[in-house]
Amino acid sequence: MKLYAFDGIEPTLELLPIAARRALDHAGLKLSRQGWQSLEYGVRQQIVELGSRNEPDILAVQRLVAAAVPPAAAIEALRDPEGGLVPETLLTGLGAEQPLAPAVWSALAPLDRYALWKAALGKDPTRLREAYREIIGDSAFSTHLDARGNARMVGVSEKATTVRRAVAGSAVTMSAEAFARLSRADAPKGDVLSVARIAGIQAAKRTWELIPLCHPLALTRVDVSFQLDPGNNKVELRAAVEAFDRTGVEMEALTAASVAALTVYDMLKAFDRAMEIGPTRLLEKSGGRSGDFSR
Repeated sequence: MKLYAFDGIEPTLELLPIAARRALDHAGLKLSRQGWQSLEYGVRQQIVELGSRNEPDILAVQRLVAAAVPPAAAIEALRDPEGGLVPETLLTGLGAEQPLAPAVWSALAPLDRYALWKAALGKDPTRLREAYREIIGDSAFSTHLDARGNARMVGVSEKATTVRRAVAGSAVTMSAEAFARLSRADAPKGDVLSVARIAGIQAAKRTWELIPLCHPLALTRVDVSFQLDPGNNKVELRAAVEAFDRTGVEMEALTAASVAALTVYDMLKAFDRAMEIGPTRLLEKSGGRSGDFSR
């Protein structure tokens, strides 16, 4: 059951908390204090829980409120503010000293966005300031921190699903003996490039397990390729990744290139433990509202 400190509502639920107001707004209902208090405590709890969900169950709210005396009045249903754009009313109320970046706004839970928006509509600067401090806190400056400074995964449900592409590169420079083994595919551990290619593909698919706060993505393509440079005893690696999703695949491409390079090192380290890896870098990316990038 979600209750906000700035709202000043006790767990006894004698008054309507923000979450309950949101549930009623979605259902197109207005309930007086008397009507709210006429409901059994367990019913009031259920309404608060429904209002805390990302998408309240309107029929369930209407069914629970039907027992109120006096009955709830019908009003025009009020939806949540959009997640992709900070309401102008809220920005005006917060002012320059209380920043709210679009990325931070979109990462908030729907109830948190509703609570801030309602606080701004109330035109009480003190209440809005307290709501901002409780809900936004450190996350005003970091999309990966919540209001208490805890790590969190950025919300991407409001983003558009588009084709995302990224290409990353790396390199491994080695001794002449190690490079000869690589070229002939006769290293004791097997065909170095074939194994490194598979390792890179597997790494791209498991990036979300390796890098904290990365989203699991349904990748549609991973391609790891190599180019030999005999003059410098070096192999260049290139990892291209694609997905039809709501967030970019740069980390997947970089992880694929990194793990492929590490695999090359592992399979040839018996011949040269002084091999050098890198630089590993992003070469290209496209898709998403941040635009395209190319070196």
